[in-house]
Amino acid sequence: MKPYLKLAGIRKQFGDMTVLNQVNLDIREGELVTLLGPSGCGKSTLLRCIAGLTELSDGQIWLDDKDIVNLPPCSREIGMVFQSYALFPNMTVSENIGYGMKMRGASKDARRQRAEELLELIDMTDKRDAYPQHLSGGQQQRVALARSLAVQPKVLLLDEPLSALDAKIRKNLRTEIREIQKKFNITTIFVTHDQEEALTLSDRVCLMNKGSIVQQGTPEELYSTPKTEFVARFMGSYNVLSRAEALRLFGTVESEAESFAIRPESLVLASKDRGDVDEQADAGKQVVEGTVHSASILGNVIRYAIDAAGIRLTVDALNDGRSPRLGDNSPVNLALDHSQLLQLEKEGA
Repeated sequence: MKPYLKLAGIRKQFGDMTVLNQVNLDIREGELVTLLGPSGCGKSTLLRCIAGLTELSDGQIWLDDKDIVNLPPCSREIGMVFQSYALFPNMTVSENIGYGMKMRGASKDARRQRAEELLELIDMTDKRDAYPQHLSGGQQQRVALARSLAVQPKVLLLDEPLSALDAKIRKNLRTEIREIQKKFNITTIFVTHDQEEALTLSDRVCLMNKGSIVQQGTPEELYSTPKTEFVARFMGSYNVLSRAEALRLFGTVESEAESFAIRPESLVLASKDRGDVDEQADAGKQVVEGTVHSASILGNVIRYAIDAAGIRLTVDALNDGRSPRLGDNSPVNLALDHSQLLQLEKEGA
């Protein structure tokens, strides 16, 4: 399928510092792609380059078969929502939503009608005459989203739009953003450093590091099959093992790789009961002895730090109230499944 938005060889330098290094990305029409990565990896700069707010050092951008690199931001048919909302304090909610249309010469009636449609969509019809300072952070972000949608952009760019909100509002609003994106079938690029946000919101996730996309795929692919140590550590609390550590735990490994990873939920806590140990061994699992170093409750999960074979491992157990809580220094057995051990490539390979 032909890409709707195509980035080719995108490079950006600020002086001697390379912020974006040969970024290539094809995005389908109606797809929601998340740029995920640590602070300073270049994801927001890439968004600004697409919007035309930051000039490229090199590279090409095509939108719907049109080269837009040399077009000013106002001519790119791209909407952008910032982390800071950027609403006009002297304008009402309705006026803020219609502002972009006003700049494009739309009539007052057309602006009012479009604002009413979007106010209903974001469930804020009772706030049409309110000013931004009288709105909550979540409401302001809804208005900023509606303002971007009012001009019917071909692409919507969202630069960490939820980072200033508390956890509950973030979860509710990201669900609303996804529903609105699907309703309009609008091609969307979402920037975040929050792994949970990326995994729950996206059709596809592009993980960035040091100005490059190091791995991309569906949320399930990125979480289940990290290719490198950086991806494994960033996408979750994977246990990253050297070859020597993997051999100490598993006895043998079938790969010549130098590093491996295993998810914390793939390590099974087995009781010290002999029958349980034998049952795990009969199921083809390697059983090793360990000691609980510490435990943390993460809602529906208990995260244990366990020392086994001279290695500190992270182990997640379901906090369902049926399993006894293991205290510090408690002896445990760990059941290890060879099939869950993932080999990792060298960084940059």
